[in-house]
Amino acid sequence: MPPRWFIRTAWVVHRGLYRVTGGRLGLRRPTTTVYGMLRLRTIGRKSGRERAVIVAYFEDGPNLVTMAMNGWDDAPPAWWLNLRAQPLATVVLPGRARRHVRAREAEDVERERLWAVFRTLENDGSDLDALAALRSRPTPVIVLEPVEATR
Repeated sequence: MPPRWFIRTAWVVHRGLYRVTGGRLGLRRPTTTVYGMLRLRTIGRKSGRERAVIVAYFEDGPNLVTMAMNGWDDAPPAWWLNLRAQPLATVVLPGRARRHVRAREAEDVERERLWAVFRTLENDGSDLDALAALRSRPTPVIVLEPVEATR
């Protein structure tokens, strides 16, 4: 596992690449073997301001699925805390397509099924279950369901 400073630097570079290229680089569609990257736009639970983050995802029918992890750090990511407070969000997919979504945490059988899909995707040669074991609680699997625009 790389040191925390390295992971945070990689995130900053990734967001910068997206911003500098006007969104032409930094996102990708998922395949059957590699997760995709999307831009998730939430509303800050304390500030009320729009926040954006790039997260890994795959498609499950009409839904988009991601994991609420913070570089495998134990603390939940701010974007997940924002979605728990306000589940309506917007995602930007590769090619600049936007989709309004409602977030919810997958539970029980659904969570296990979706976790198994993440296990099959390329994850930088890491063992997903071993990385998840570094956390004191299960890593939430987040389902982003499409909704009509409401904001």
